[in-house]
This record gives sequence, C-alpha cells and structure tokens, in this order.
Amino acid sequence: MTTVDTVQTGQNIKTIIRQKGMKIADIQSAFGFNTPQAIYKWFRGDSMPTIDNIVMMTEIFGVRMDEIVAVKKTA
Repeated sequence: MTTVDTVQTGQNIKTIIRQKGMKIADIQSAFGFNTPQAIYKWFRGDSMPTIDNIVMMTEIFGVRMDEIVAVKKTA
C-alpha cells in the first residue's frame, strides 16, 4: 500500500522554502495564517497541508506536486 510520508513531506516543504529564499512569514502571509504554527506542524510531519494548500504551494514555489508530497510503500 502506498501512503503519504508526512515527515518527508514536511522536510520537502522546509527545503523548498529555504531553496527559494523565502521566510516563514512569507508563507504565513501567502496562506493568510494568523500564526506560523500550522507551517511548523507541516515541517515536523505532525499534520499535512490541505490539498488546496498544496496546490497553492505549487504555484508559490513553482514546483510540481510530487516535489512536495512524498510517498512511501508499506507492506
């Protein structure tokens, strides 16, 4: 079975933000979040962005969805 690897997805998001030279405040503002807590939860793999937020990330970062979302195969 294939599932989303939340920890690796969070690391991908963190890496892309860093590579693009963006700051957490930039992402927080783009998504209209009052606090950056949701973003930090994504980084840790504690939660996943909604599909709408992932689609927005593809636009903001200029990357494909599969560069953000990591999958893992389980037995």
